[in-house]
Amino acid sequence: MNILLALIPISLALLGLAIWAFVWAVRKGQYDDLDTPALDILVDDDKPLPAAGTRRDNVDP
Repeated sequence: MNILLALIPISLALLGLAIWAFVWAVRKGQYDDLDTPALDILVDDDKPLPAAGTRRDNVDP
């Protein structure tokens, strides 16, 4: 029975932390655009990736 005296305040503190984190995320705009990141993977890139073993810069070592 004494453990409830410790667990109830701990659970309320964790609940408060979760609510604060959710409110912070909403205010920072984390939930503004939920569709675009899922659709970005379907878009083809215009430029091909460089071939393996090639350097990106033209500077000789």
